[in-house]
Amino acid sequence: MQTRDVPLDPAASALLFIDVQNFSARRDGGEWKDLSPEAFEKKLGWFFERFEADTLPNMQRLQAGCRAAKIEVLYTTIESLTLDGRDRSLDYKITGFNVPKASWDGKVLDAIAPGEDEIVLPKSSSSVFISTHIDYILRNLGVRQLVISGLVTDQCVESAIRDACDLGYLVTQVTDACLTYSQQRQDFSISAIKGYCRQVTTDQLLKELEGATP
Repeated sequence: MQTRDVPLDPAASALLFIDVQNFSARRDGGEWKDLSPEAFEKKLGWFFERFEADTLPNMQRLQAGCRAAKIEVLYTTIESLTLDGRDRSLDYKITGFNVPKASWDGKVLDAIAPGEDEIVLPKSSSSVFISTHIDYILRNLGVRQLVISGLVTDQCVESAIRDACDLGYLVTQVTDACLTYSQQRQDFSISAIKGYCRQVTTDQLLKELEGATP
């Protein structure tokens, strides 16, 4: 294998949504509960306008296209395995993240709700490959190509891309189905991570899947 630019083989591919959950992807999510309306708008106004208008609709299209192509769809969310979060990573403890197990904050957004037979993995660190057994699951599913979409681009998304690459997966990042908190951060992250993955838009990937055989 001498290139990352390999079209998806549906039988060997999976789509992974990262942290598209009530906690951080809704305006009333727990991550933002302590912000005043003024502070919320200043810090997150751009993000939520972009997310709701563009990124989330792209995620929905991506989910539908992968399901139609019989590609596995998986989800990971920030969620502790305990109520008090004692199992969280040290970094999450320092940051103050605790999404208690089975809480509303830990649920995937209704807009891309998992199907009844799709896998959801709670994680308690930035990288899903560190605090879940996703690598074991993907290998059992026969997955060699991983499509990544989610939040936020320059944090948990980047962590997943790097770890997946080091574990031997061919990674495709759907650039307009990922988002972070400013255009500057988004552009920098997309540029910085491109050496690890194939980068395509939602339109490009869906067009590719039109010619794929489920």
